[in-house]
Amino acid sequence: MKPRHEWKHEITAADRLVLSARLSAVARRDRHGQNGRYEIRSLYFDDLRDTALREKLDGVAKREKFRIRYYGGDISYICLEKKSKRDGLCGKRSVLLSVQEVQDLLEGALDWMPESGRPLVQELYWKMKASGLRPRTIVDYTRDAYVFPAGNVRVTLDYNIRTGIGSTDFLHPASVTVPAGDAPGILEVKWDEFLPDIIRDAVQLPGRHTSAFSKYAACRIYG
Repeated sequence: MKPRHEWKHEITAADRLVLSARLSAVARRDRHGQNGRYEIRSLYFDDLRDTALREKLDGVAKREKFRIRYYGGDISYICLEKKSKRDGLCGKRSVLLSVQEVQDLLEGALDWMPESGRPLVQELYWKMKASGLRPRTIVDYTRDAYVFPAGNVRVTLDYNIRTGIGSTDFLHPASVTVPAGDAPGILEVKWDEFLPDIIRDAVQLPGRHTSAFSKYAACRIYG
């Protein structure tokens, strides 16, 4: 899990239009999705003490969170992901899950996990057993993604953030979610060793500063 640098900025709908025009001129749309656009559904995990939520809100320098997600309503490709952050650097590990495995996970049928042969699945199992880690809330949003080869840069514009409130009906793409209050759009910029000036200049917006906004935290205010 190679650590990467990450910036986050809260943006308005007008900002998103400006950024989209700039990025389209200097970077290419991610080849996945529909012309670089994704509809993402995630289900986040937290423990009985809401550790992932509290550490995010408190700005703890070293933290982690687990989620499962799929794209565009296609449940044939579901990933379990662990996202880690340490002193401003972020990393992500992922592994595929079958629909049946996800269904068992949601129903609390966990016996298959330690014998899965997949370290990330096994780690989630032991943390579910040790600290009561459980699915907590669905987070839906739209993402426009751009990539730039130098620096392995990925720029995303996330918007239309919606919450399942207390629902964990993750496997049904048509299950209802509602807007997460007045959640802003989010600009995320990720890169490896360096951020090219052409991208640095393209994402600059007057009055916008690095933010610790969390889509998970925005959706958890409802329960």
